[in-house]
Amino acid sequence: MNKLSAEAQKQVVAALVEGSSLRAVTRMTDVHRTTIMKLLCDLGRACSDYQDKVFRNLSCARIQVDEIWSFVGAKEKNCNAEMKAKGAGDCWTWVALDADTKLVPCWLIGQRTAGYAYHFMQDLKGRLANRVQLTTDGHVAYLRGVTGAFGPEIDYAQLQKIYGSPKDGETRYSPAICLGSRKAIISGTPDYDHISTSYIERQNLTMRMSMRRFTRLTNAFSKKMENLEHAVALHYMHYNFCRVHQTLRVTPAMEAGIADHIWAIGELIALLG
Repeated sequence: MNKLSAEAQKQVVAALVEGSSLRAVTRMTDVHRTTIMKLLCDLGRACSDYQDKVFRNLSCARIQVDEIWSFVGAKEKNCNAEMKAKGAGDCWTWVALDADTKLVPCWLIGQRTAGYAYHFMQDLKGRLANRVQLTTDGHVAYLRGVTGAFGPEIDYAQLQKIYGSPKDGETRYSPAICLGSRKAIISGTPDYDHISTSYIERQNLTMRMSMRRFTRLTNAFSKKMENLEHAVALHYMHYNFCRVHQTLRVTPAMEAGIADHIWAIGELIALLG
């Protein structure tokens, strides 16, 4: 990235983490799209490595988990066998959030299956220093994933939502209306008052507002899975270390005791070495 000045790199990254598309950043900064993509990939890889290293031995108390939909190349229904073989189609980003510090310690991009749920929970377990209370939605894949990763060493509950059917002939682009929810204790002794997925569901909105690739009903989708992975890593680096949470008045990393100051964009770029 020696062809881009430090100031130009800051401008590009600042625009990307605020949800601008590659072509919009090109117009704003006069930097070629392929150069922006190379910076995104290099920095995303560095951000992923850094967070994987520092998010260890975390003293979290309450974790909320959810998965958010996106797609690569084309939506699943529009993909043929050849496209699917190249990685195109629907994909899901599994995300864990500390309800107290709002830190996102890990995420996983893949399919919405029990296998991915297990690998995601194994990753989460390896980052925790103590027993936690975990809340997920009612997706059945979590049952096997949580049990396989944590065994009995967790206080686990589900917030199972009840949805109504759409009206006849109605076309919808979002889930059906939620008619209510039920708290189900799966294992251990979770605090009933803290069985909630409110924070992680709000995090879904932050992702869609801060990453152009997650914007619904647009052509702003990833063409390759690795590009999506780098974009998500950059997003969470900025979210955890650079972005002040409105309620906490500090960044999630500061609240969790991982950082002692608000990172500037330049510090984030310095991870490139």
